[in-house]
Amino acid sequence: MNKLHVFILCLILTCKFTYAQKLTHEVYFDTDKFTVPPTEESRLLLFISTLTDIDIQTISIYGFCDDVGADTYNLRLSQQRADAIKNLFSENEISESLITNVDGKGEVLLKIVDEKNAIKIRGLNRKVEIIVTPKPKIEPKKVEEETATVTKVEKKKTVQEQIKGEIKAGDKIVFENILFKTGYATVTPNSKKTLESIAKALAERKNIYFTIQGHVCCTKFSRDAIDRKTKKRNLSEARAKYVHDYFIKKGVDKRRMRYMGMRRKFPLGGDPKFDRRVEILITYVGKENP
Repeated sequence: MNKLHVFILCLILTCKFTYAQKLTHEVYFDTDKFTVPPTEESRLLLFISTLTDIDIQTISIYGFCDDVGADTYNLRLSQQRADAIKNLFSENEISESLITNVDGKGEVLLKIVDEKNAIKIRGLNRKVEIIVTPKPKIEPKKVEEETATVTKVEKKKTVQEQIKGEIKAGDKIVFENILFKTGYATVTPNSKKTLESIAKALAERKNIYFTIQGHVCCTKFSRDAIDRKTKKRNLSEARAKYVHDYFIKKGVDKRRMRYMGMRRKFPLGGDPKFDRRVEILITYVGKENP
């Protein structure tokens, strides 16, 4: 391999890792319908599940129709199809703030290759196109030594340290490093070890009683989100129950805790992924362990 080939290869690799590649998906509809068919909904949910670990910058949704029907009818129908997809994103914990375009584009002109393909082509034109643009990866800047030593920020206490420290009824402890998979009651793999250490701290501190509160992100009108595993709209409660059952397995007395779903009543106001959370509300603190 000569120097020119090496240079070209390095340039390709640099471009590959510097610029985020857009992700696309298409949802197809029945004639004159804007309700998402069950098979297409399943495909869309599978696509949404792949976005869990992606830092999304924008989502664009474009609706289309075939060439049959009047222009005004097709524009309205294509917009209804785009809106239907937007609602599905919202119901599955994708923040609407990320969706920058929801547009009905009307009909797609039919390009007839031969007469037999006309029906098939029209079917492919009754669709919604989804374009997901990830945030570009930014190389971390080197911190100057003198800047790093000017100020020292007090380290925030971990959940385990809060549990072991001074605590009273009414206190709320957010499990900040316990993140859930989008649309599911199970935690991400990186969160499992942290959850185990929290369970250990709670098992050792036997004098506190608490309520486990589950939350969801990105739903409308404070509704709960759908648990994709059970298909029930009780995801916030399912998350709380998941943690409750996990604590029992790790030795926390079930008489000391209860669980409940808070839906989307209390968003944190930051990154939506942090609203897919669980926290505990201390309800009673007894005498210290002997």
